[in-house]
Amino acid sequence: MLNKKLKVLTLAAATFAFSAEAMATEWNVSLWGKRRAFTEHVEKLAELVSAKTNGEFTLNISYGGLSKNKENLDGISIGAFEMAQFCAGYHRDKNPTITVMELPFLGVQNLDQEAEIAKAVYAHPAVKKDLARWNATILMPTPMPQYNLAGVGAAPSTLADFEGMRVRATGGVGKAMKAVGGVPTSMTATEVYNALESGVVTGVAFAPHAHMAFRTVDIAEWWTTNLNPGTVNCPVVANTDALEALSDEHREALMSSLDEAVTHYIANYNGKTMDAWGPKLDEKGIARVTFTDAELAKFKETVAGPAKDAWIKDMSAKGIPAQELYDLVAGMVAK
Repeated sequence: MLNKKLKVLTLAAATFAFSAEAMATEWNVSLWGKRRAFTEHVEKLAELVSAKTNGEFTLNISYGGLSKNKENLDGISIGAFEMAQFCAGYHRDKNPTITVMELPFLGVQNLDQEAEIAKAVYAHPAVKKDLARWNATILMPTPMPQYNLAGVGAAPSTLADFEGMRVRATGGVGKAMKAVGGVPTSMTATEVYNALESGVVTGVAFAPHAHMAFRTVDIAEWWTTNLNPGTVNCPVVANTDALEALSDEHREALMSSLDEAVTHYIANYNGKTMDAWGPKLDEKGIARVTFTDAELAKFKETVAGPAKDAWIKDMSAKGIPAQELYDLVAGMVAK
């Protein structure tokens, strides 16, 4: 009788353990570099999801251990991992619709507006269809401030000084540099330090957090304070099959945490990151380069209109509602 009771208890314990294991969900998340302002919303999301599910749903964040950053979308498409971050400018042909957010001189004023517009773009049917080709569902944006350049050698003081300058710049920022005679080079953030140190490039276009995280500030001699040619768009996506396979409870925990994660990201960037930026420039002895209003007006006139027109023409030829997407962005900026 005792043996029978023990068997029943053992079976019950095993069944409970199996059930608990079955309820647990682990997602692998592919990022790159190291933890920094750029990834704080993903880190916060992991924290929130775990708390809401009592640890039953965990996001295992990897910084470069799962995929190269230019291959994150490919990894998502085959289910190599469940969540990833990528930048549209790394492979514009893979995600043409969202490159509208990388057009130069859109006029976005702050991170809150950047996030709001990005969410509206991501909700557009054409964008959903575009990302569906990769079995990807966009979860949240990574709003970033306008890029500026840090570089070595003679500091530019006019647009003419960019003639022939080799600059690391992707997406619309790269087009802006090309329009004023620069030679844009597309490379991932993790390659930039060596490129600047070795002279492959003499200028690097980044947001402040990346200049610190990828150590261009350790080499740079000057920084443009107000060139503001544009920024890049780097959403966080989930593998659609994995998202749909979640239990209702776990999906709710994930989706209900997205806005809070982005809010945390923006507060951290506006506060901690930007508070550190000025002192870091001073500490490193980096000269600040400020362009005149006349030079900036010339820059915008040279770049903005032609880049927009070329993008609309190119994307429309691919069957993308480019004018509609551009008008969506421009209309929200105008508000």
